[in-house]
Amino acid sequence: MSAQKKRAIWVFGDYRNYFQNRVTLQLLARARDLAGKIDAEVCAVLFGYWSEEWVDDALSQNPTFCGVVGESIAHGADKVYLTDHPRLAAYSMETYALLMERLAKREKPEIILIGATTFGREFAPRVAQRLKTGLTADCIGLEINEEGLLVQTAPSFGGNLVAQIVTPECRPQMATVRPGTFPEIPHDSSRRGEVVRVPLPKDLPEDRVRLVRSERRPQRVTKLEDARVVVCGGRGMGSKKKFAKLFELAELLGGEVGATRPVVYADWTDHETLVGQAGKQVRPQILFSFGISGAIQHTAACNGAKFVIAVNKNPNATMMKLADVAVVADASQFCTALIQGLKRRIR
Repeated sequence: MSAQKKRAIWVFGDYRNYFQNRVTLQLLARARDLAGKIDAEVCAVLFGYWSEEWVDDALSQNPTFCGVVGESIAHGADKVYLTDHPRLAAYSMETYALLMERLAKREKPEIILIGATTFGREFAPRVAQRLKTGLTADCIGLEINEEGLLVQTAPSFGGNLVAQIVTPECRPQMATVRPGTFPEIPHDSSRRGEVVRVPLPKDLPEDRVRLVRSERRPQRVTKLEDARVVVCGGRGMGSKKKFAKLFELAELLGGEVGATRPVVYADWTDHETLVGQAGKQVRPQILFSFGISGAIQHTAACNGAKFVIAVNKNPNATMMKLADVAVVADASQFCTALIQGLKRRIR
């Protein structure tokens, strides 16, 4: 009679930008604490294409890995399930969910933890539905109770209450966890772990949605409303592509990007950048205003700025009259010139 398989806590690894987004490493650390209470092993599950990051393992029975596999083991994983294939280089919700479903049904983990990022909030509920189990979203705490069940603590009723949720019957127990909830453990390069290569299924259906192009946006260093430098843009920037230059300028200045309502509604940027009565109120030390006429709902939200620099073709625009420095110029062209000038100064 074969020995009973050891229980496992899985952490799904989202390593697309792990130098800034450390939620996977934070979950591995918490999984280590939880695993000790139920005598389980900690496993990382990685889907992607990182072939260039392998260290040659031909000389050793116990290979050393670098890149995302090495990070997982060094931060607490006992085992790594890896599907490494060019088709997985770009995230596909359908493909990733199907791979996770098949692997979980085969290996039967006790718990699956996923970061409550934009990615995780799309991915986790689809996996839970496929596995016919429960999911607690946006957890702020995880514990093991006397019965060995995962106690998932999450805000409820608009944050007015905190609920403690358990999944007594269905398996796996699943939760998404907000980034920053748990500290990561220090990197330990001496740790060793098992790597299980999981081949891409031959019967995997074709993706119905195909990634055409992606563009990385700098992650916010501070909240927009707390930023000392805010670079705001309006329709005068001319197009979505030209508006994107404001993100490069803000990064050079150590600031954040804001936007007017027409720009947000035109889908040039997301709603989190909206500066206005229906968005954020800002009080920066320096406010740059590019191509903004100055509607009352916008100016009312930024009238606490200490110093305003406005760029607009129209010298009579309201924002130009409110500015400490008003530059009559094409907003996009001036932004490009300013970026180039700053880069020369930085060199």
